[in-house]
Amino acid sequence: MQMKKSVLLALTAIGFIAPLILMMKVTVETGNILLWTQPSATIAGAFGNDISASFIVDLLCVVMVFFFWTYYEARRHCIKNIWVVWLLTLVFGMAGPFPLFLYMVQRAKERE
Repeated sequence: MQMKKSVLLALTAIGFIAPLILMMKVTVETGNILLWTQPSATIAGAFGNDISASFIVDLLCVVMVFFFWTYYEARRHCIKNIWVVWLLTLVFGMAGPFPLFLYMVQRAKERE
């Protein structure tokens, strides 16, 4: 069963907006723009305790698997510019790019 493209696009929007709200809060409070301009502060916060560190390590593993999987799926379905999804993942996290990639796969399957 395929998920509706409109649902995937809605999940993509939610996946980008929800984390961005918190990122913008940190940006305004600290000047650490999208958590990239002060990497030491970002790493210190992410690994500030064992609980948050376990989530970060898990997320890093998931991102690595996502990159490998999307590479092969993009080749399989002739999806071009997969690097855009990877860049969005590095900048914003997994919540937005993952449903975006599923949307791209769905579109590619419809063209096949």
